[in-house]
Amino acid sequence: MSEHYRGRVAVVTGAASGMGRSLAVELARRGASLALCDLDADGLAETAARCRAYGAEVETAVLDVAEYEQMLSFADTVIARFGTVHDVFNNAGIGFVGAVENSDIKDLSRVLDVDYWGVVHGTKAFLPHLIASGAGRIANTSSIFGLFAVPTQSAYNAAKFAVRGFTESLRQEMLAAGHPVTVSSVHPGGVRTAIATKATGTNLDELEHLVHLFDRLARTSPEKAARVILDGTAQGKAKILVGADAYLADILVRILGSSYQRVLAALATRYFTPATSPRR
Repeated sequence: MSEHYRGRVAVVTGAASGMGRSLAVELARRGASLALCDLDADGLAETAARCRAYGAEVETAVLDVAEYEQMLSFADTVIARFGTVHDVFNNAGIGFVGAVENSDIKDLSRVLDVDYWGVVHGTKAFLPHLIASGAGRIANTSSIFGLFAVPTQSAYNAAKFAVRGFTESLRQEMLAAGHPVTVSSVHPGGVRTAIATKATGTNLDELEHLVHLFDRLARTSPEKAARVILDGTAQGKAKILVGADAYLADILVRILGSSYQRVLAALATRYFTPATSPRR
C-alpha cells in the first residue's frame, strides 16, 4: 500500500527509536514527507538521516509531548514548512513497573502525561489541519494492555485504556460530523523495542524479571509492526491489532469477559513475580 502515502505529509511522535523510528523510515520508503519529534535529540537525528536516505523531506523537533504548548508550536512549524498535514501517528510512550501501593504519584502521573496526554496533545494540535487537508488520518498507539490489564502495570494500563477510549470517541465524532478524517486505535502486542529496558519501576528485581520476560515473549519486529500499522491506517481500520499475541488477547478477553482478571492474577503469581527479595 505504498501509494497510499506517496506525496502526503506525516507526523510521527516518539520517532527517535523503536516503533516510531520504524514508522518514520517506512513512511519515507513509501514516499511521504515527514515531521518527526522526540525528546532524544541524537536518536531523532539518526532517524531523520535514515529517512532522508530515501529522499524524504524531513522536519524534526526535540520536544516533550506531555507539554501542549510545545506540540502546538510544532504544529505551526510543520504547517509553515509543508503547508498541510495528512497523517498523524501519536506513538510516543514510556513504561513503568510497580504495584499501586508502592508507586509514587509522580511516577504514575508521568506515564499518564506522556502515554495518554501526549496522544491528546498531538490530536488537538494537528486535528484542525487534518480536517483541512480533506483526507486526514490519525493513528493513536494504545497497546495490547489497552485490551486487558495486568498487575504492576496500573499506570500503563490506565493510559492505554484511556487512549483507546479517547480514540474510539474521536472516531465517532469525525463520522458524526462528516469530517474527512479516519481514526484508528493501534494495539501492538510484544514488539521488540527498548520500551521495557527503558522503563522505570519501584522494585529492581521485579523490573529486571519483567524485562527478561518481555524479551522472551516479544515476537514482532518494529519493522513489521510499522507495516501493519501503515496498512491498517491506510484502510481506515478502527482497531489495528499488531502481532499474533494481540489477536489472541483480543479473542480471549471477549470470551472470558471480566473473569480474565482472576486468570491473570494467578499467572502473575507464578510467572510475573521474581523469586528474589525486593530491592528498593
